[in-house]
Amino acid sequence: FEYGKACEALYHFAWDDVCDWYLELAKSALDGPDGDTTRQVLGWVLDRLLRLLHPVVPFVTEELWTALTGGETVVTAPWPEQAAALRDLAAEAEVSSLMRLVTEVRRFRSDQGLRPGQMVPAALAGIGDTPLAAHEHAIRVLLRLAPPGEGFSATASVQAEGVTVDLDTAGSIDVDAERRRVEKDLAAARQEAQRAQAKLTSESFLTRAPADVVAKTRDRLQAAHEDIARLATRLESLGQERG
Repeated sequence: FEYGKACEALYHFAWDDVCDWYLELAKSALDGPDGDTTRQVLGWVLDRLLRLLHPVVPFVTEELWTALTGGETVVTAPWPEQAAALRDLAAEAEVSSLMRLVTEVRRFRSDQGLRPGQMVPAALAGIGDTPLAAHEHAIRVLLRLAPPGEGFSATASVQAEGVTVDLDTAGSIDVDAERRRVEKDLAAARQEAQRAQAKLTSESFLTRAPADVVAKTRDRLQAAHEDIARLATRLESLGQERG
């Protein structure tokens, strides 16, 4: 009867797994040789997702489900059952690896001040020796990476999941504007570290605050220190670029 937890699980599955990752991956495959299979799987997933969401989002799911399936009403549609035979652990591990690579490179792009939709020439060294070789097109689409052209020269690189992503960011960054942004983020990270440190050195806070609150404050302090180190390194590299 913990409906809140059930709704939270459904929300994160629908928003994070399906929308953020699966739909974006499906887009890159729809026009490929496996486009028909992708459409069938996408329809199957959306059909069952709408059934699962219907008890908590009744009206929009009714409209979407009837339009998608042509059925009379989702209210009488059978409740989805777990199909253990459909689970592919190897495929899950492969996609998880892809997600980690994309997340790492996206974070690096953000740190470099590159806009999310900005195309950047890149070479994916070593990908042929990993299970991600079959997903190179999808990785490039998700990360907005153009193939390396004539005169390609890597100015930065990221290593993750056995792949080295070499990027040519020359001419893609306004160094002065990026320096101002990093300085602002660095100041915010230092303020966060100071606030967390002040709490953790307060005897009153340590004795009165619940253990989970103290633990979260320690986590915030550690995250702030990591951000400070990362941003300071980035600021130093920007100084070298401007010089």
